[in-house]
Amino acid sequence: MGYEVAHFGLSQWNGVAIASRVGLDDVERTFIDQPVFGKNGKDAVQEARAIGATCGGIRVWSLYVPNGRALDDEHMPYKLSWLDSLRTHAEGWVRDDPKAQIALMGDWNIAPQDDDVWDIDYFRTEGLTHVSDPERAAFHAFEEAGFQDVVRPHTPGPACTPTGITHSCASRRKRGCGSTLSWPPPRWPPGSPARRSTARNARARALRTTPP
Repeated sequence: MGYEVAHFGLSQWNGVAIASRVGLDDVERTFIDQPVFGKNGKDAVQEARAIGATCGGIRVWSLYVPNGRALDDEHMPYKLSWLDSLRTHAEGWVRDDPKAQIALMGDWNIAPQDDDVWDIDYFRTEGLTHVSDPERAAFHAFEEAGFQDVVRPHTPGPACTPTGITHSCASRRKRGCGSTLSWPPPRWPPGSPARRSTARNARARALRTTPP
């Protein structure tokens, strides 16, 4: 079909890839100083969570941000450290070349707005991840570094609408988005795996550099 593909994966759990029909150059697997993780004192490993390539003049990063698992899990400080390290580098890329076209895309495992989940009160009452203040602050730090969210401007509204459309998309240069569609509208009980999946769909995010 004319795609060039670059991928980076381990034997389980993590993996990222980029497929492009407009060129695929300067592939980078992980970013410099990407944090490592070792659960319960086990040897830390470099997980397959980031791959970058230049596609048609745009530096694209496919990201699989750590989940965090729980607010008191050791995976949460790893997640925040991972995001902080990426933000430091992203800020440097913009500073070094203010006209650079950079897209940070993939599964951010963060719902930066209340509408990104099906019931924000449930998430807060249960003390769930993805909506905590530190996680949201880590996401917004990229906006402060010169990036902008290109998902919500094209897909306003709640994550799960009455029509059953769940907004999960990524756009390049504001050329529009697609959505995942389920029909008929799902009627999932609160807390069910399927309903939680709807929230996960809303976590796909793309950040791009603000046009000069």
